Amino acid sequence: MGLGQFSYANNSNRFLAVPELAAQPFAVVGVPFDGAVTHRPGARFGPQEIRRASLMLCDGSHPFFGVSPIGHLGDALDMRLPNASPLADVRQQIQAQAAALMAGHHCVFLGGDHSVTLPLLRAARAQHGELALVHFDAHCDTWTDHFGEPSGHGTWAYEAMAEGLVSPRHTVQIGLRSSGERAAREYVQDQGGLIFTARQLRGLDGAGLQPVIAQIRTRLGQRPCYLTLDIDCLDPAFAPGTGTPEPGGLSSSQVLTLLEELAPLNMIGMDCVEVAPAYDHAELTSSAAATLVWTYLCGQVAKVLL
Repeated sequence: MGLGQFSYANNSNRFLAVPELAAQPFAVVGVPFDGAVTHRPGARFGPQEIRRASLMLCDGSHPFFGVSPIGHLGDALDMRLPNASPLADVRQQIQAQAAALMAGHHCVFLGGDHSVTLPLLRAARAQHGELALVHFDAHCDTWTDHFGEPSGHGTWAYEAMAEGLVSPRHTVQIGLRSSGERAAREYVQDQGGLIFTARQLRGLDGAGLQPVIAQIRTRLGQRPCYLTLDIDCLDPAFAPGTGTPEPGGLSSSQVLTLLEELAPLNMIGMDCVEVAPAYDHAELTSSAAATLVWTYLCGQVAKVLL
């Protein structure tokens, strides 16, 4: 079936209308869990809306990378997860399913809330060793507890460093701007990592972002790197459909530039989380998420092909 020759009705449940996953080197996987949110729920419905929005991108190559992931990508559909089980049990199931997929594919995971990133990092760490981490977010996610609970969607980054999943010095956070105690807000920097707040990035785009990009690429080198993108890194003007929107965020063009320019890093996987369709307007958030995921995939496929 050629590009553009498919039924939207029959293929809207797969990213870019690609086939279900078989031997393709790249995989998209849904992680429909939002049992650890602290404000508005609904991110469990994110994977299907991101897939639906991706259909607009299925009939051409990327304007910067000059490639398409179609032909190299399969959709593993959604993980089977119990949303009512304890978080630790759900994470065990996510880790096991992710490990099986990562063993044969370069995976992009569609969340789900940000708590799913911890088991994904556990699976990636077991395969690749200690990781570098690029973390787009409005929130630091380095709190030591969640309103009295030991773990949640705002503690995973702290837990990942405490467990030795990621190297603190090779951790980069981009877009932070939410309120919070200094100990949490600047935790990554205190551990030797890099933080580029949304305020620091205001007004920077294109050439203005190059010093930031150069610093990240120099710091991370070719260490195996995982990229996690919370859609609330974007300003709510670009992505209103999320559980914890924070005004003053990054623009779509800023994040696209960063994804394009960071593609040469040794990326081993990605997730895009916290898309909550119930709060979206005109599919702005799901369209942004689909485009960001597509851009990441095109950058990685280009390294294989070119």
